[in-house]
Amino acid sequence: MPNYNKVLLMGNLTRDPELRFTANNQAVANLGLAVNRRWRSNEGEQREETTFVDCEAWGRTAEVMNQYLKKGRPVFVEGRLKLDQWQDKEGNNRSKMKVVIDSFQFIDGQGGDDNGGSPGTVRTPQAAPVQAGGSPPDGPHEAIESDDIPF
Repeated sequence: MPNYNKVLLMGNLTRDPELRFTANNQAVANLGLAVNRRWRSNEGEQREETTFVDCEAWGRTAEVMNQYLKKGRPVFVEGRLKLDQWQDKEGNNRSKMKVVIDSFQFIDGQGGDDNGGSPGTVRTPQAAPVQAGGSPPDGPHEAIESDDIPF
């Protein structure tokens, strides 16, 4: 049976990215995205709903997102769905769906320095596969050079 897991979302950040590093010095950023849907009801009334999506980015993608994105900034992300499952302190089974970001694009024309510039797409190598322990495989932490920034 074929499988395909691809997510495309455009929205605004609900909070600043939170950058952390695993024990293996792999960067991971957690962020929230608010995606609005607008439509007209059968009665002709304008309606709107907001969906809040938790996202995570790994490696260089995480570092660049942390460096250039702030709360309220619009962004377009591409990634995949991932279901995290765990047991809470009381032994109850818990789960949470999130998007693992593979690439993103600035959509507000600010570039990375908040002084203007053109929109850019940030594509990094595919997110590292997650090992059974929940962290990506071992790998060195790579510093971001100014030549790596696409704007």
